[in-house]
Amino acid sequence: MPLSDHEQRILDEIERRLAEEDPRLVEQVGRTDLYTHLSRRIRLAAGAFVVGVLMLLLFVVSIWMAAAGFVIMLVSAVVVYRSLGQLGRDQLRQLQDEGGFSLTSLLGRLAERFRGV
Repeated sequence: MPLSDHEQRILDEIERRLAEEDPRLVEQVGRTDLYTHLSRRIRLAAGAFVVGVLMLLLFVVSIWMAAAGFVIMLVSAVVVYRSLGQLGRDQLRQLQDEGGFSLTSLLGRLAERFRGV
């Protein structure tokens, strides 16, 4: 549903004031998109998964450390799964085409195989 002329003027005024008051925020929002946000979330969750694996391997020290490692692994795996679900097929292909061997391209390939593309 398109905005009325009055609503469009109000929106333009808000954008202009925001650009005057906080230009760094406007720049940051302008260069951040869903793909950037989700790929950052996937990388952080993959790092947390690795930390969880290391904690799980330290079960000799404490069973509680191993349990915490398992929980961290489980939560990070769910975060990766949900983030990959939010990415569309085009973005998953873009992850694969980034070149080189990276964790995000590996996760993109796994998600594509999982979806049966």
